[in-house]
Amino acid sequence: MAEEIKLRLPPQAEYRHRPRKVQEVKEIEINSREDTLEINHPDVRPWPVTPAPSPDEVMEKQYAARRAEEFGKWCEDNLRKDYNFLKPEALQGYRVLEVGTWKESGPFACSLLAELGAEVIKVEPPEGDPLRKLTPFGREEYMLKDTYTGEPCGLAFIHECRNKYSITLNLDTEEGQEMFKGLAATVDAIVEYYPPGYMDERGLSYRYLSKINPRLVYAWTGELGQWGPWKDEVSKFGQPMLDPFGMVACSWVHNTGFPPDLLPREMGGNPTRSGPWFADFTAGEQVAVSILAAWYWRDEFTGEGQFIEVTSAEALLDILDFDITWYGFNASIKARTGSWDPNLNQYEWNPCRDGYMMIGGQTDRLWYRIGMCIERDYPEFGRLIGEDPLLKEMGARNALEALTKTYTLTTRWLREICRYEAEQKLLDYEIAAGPVLFIDEVAEFPHFKYRPWVDTIDDEHYGTILYSYPPDGYQMRTPARVKWLGRPLGKDNYEIYMKYLGIDQWKLRELEEKGVV
Repeated sequence: MAEEIKLRLPPQAEYRHRPRKVQEVKEIEINSREDTLEINHPDVRPWPVTPAPSPDEVMEKQYAARRAEEFGKWCEDNLRKDYNFLKPEALQGYRVLEVGTWKESGPFACSLLAELGAEVIKVEPPEGDPLRKLTPFGREEYMLKDTYTGEPCGLAFIHECRNKYSITLNLDTEEGQEMFKGLAATVDAIVEYYPPGYMDERGLSYRYLSKINPRLVYAWTGELGQWGPWKDEVSKFGQPMLDPFGMVACSWVHNTGFPPDLLPREMGGNPTRSGPWFADFTAGEQVAVSILAAWYWRDEFTGEGQFIEVTSAEALLDILDFDITWYGFNASIKARTGSWDPNLNQYEWNPCRDGYMMIGGQTDRLWYRIGMCIERDYPEFGRLIGEDPLLKEMGARNALEALTKTYTLTTRWLREICRYEAEQKLLDYEIAAGPVLFIDEVAEFPHFKYRPWVDTIDDEHYGTILYSYPPDGYQMRTPARVKWLGRPLGKDNYEIYMKYLGIDQWKLRELEEKGVV
């Protein structure tokens, strides 16, 4: 009889950081961007450059200082990521098909479900999703190459292909359509982000697939919708609407940027889009929530699936409720205010010597504390701001001239000091304050490394990758987790088609030759 093996786990409170190799000092001459590529490799410049604080250090300097040792220890014992892979997954047993190209909303929704344990199968055309090739300025050196094949892949695609299986399927062929129907019969949800009518024309939309699988939850996501007078369109060259159309359609872009009356046109006063595809990511979050609600309704009440539609424009408008309410109140169109909050004075970020500093003075008490702090180094601030009768009333402080005066003088103080100095001075007066961080500072910020909000993963195909840890990973019993990032095109064809459709490797090779997979 085989000897029984018992696994004894160390207590979570005895967590210790893994050792980090010491960085080697090298003399490097940099004349171009190309010279920096090699030194950013993790073997040359390991992350983190400085180690995260130890648990003992955090206990002593943070928890003990706030007399929160017991609560801090309880949080760490139950929420740290180090034992996440020993805990169950909330969505284990649920299966999702992801199908579409050119968008981030569907992939982000499926990433969230995959992090929580759902088995997500990403279906791409044989040539792959064009997003695989999307890279800043078209520069291939900003892409990661597959260790085995050398095939380059864009970083954004790799990041949102977490925990997913990759298969290829040509939905324009009859055999491909039948295979998709076979897969649809085995899944709990489908997330589709093709242009309106694409799947319906092929007999693969919800109204057809629900007859095969009545429990199916089918979510479509796009920019403006599949129906209505201004639904999603495709250009004559076959290009679908992308995220910027969702942004501009809901007033998000109009509201972002500096006000035209403070800066001349073409010098900052124009509408500004956000860098990331923010509308698509907002929609993706809504898609995931809608699917979870539909699963609950199906599993607890009716046993039936349903169709869901989420658009980027409407998802983004949902968080612009202040703007739409203001317009409904008196037909006012909210103007761009840059980094200024139109409801609060001393609630924004201003330039300092080495960047920008966020200061939060949302109450009357904090307003005067900010003045006391600045006046200590800059006495004129007290005379010009603290003694101004107009600024003694909170409502009057939000007038444009009051905002301009306050922030001009605040910047006069900040320009002489760096972010760290400003933060320490403001915290001494119990004022909410924090620096505007650059991304390299985020990656090395002690708090983010400790929790960690930023982490690395050693991927079989793309090497060591720095990534953002899932925010839903801090769950006590069923935390989200990242098992892998990215997936080579069609890597899982043999496994998935054999497992769910019973197609062997010889038949699959035949289908490959015919262009079906």
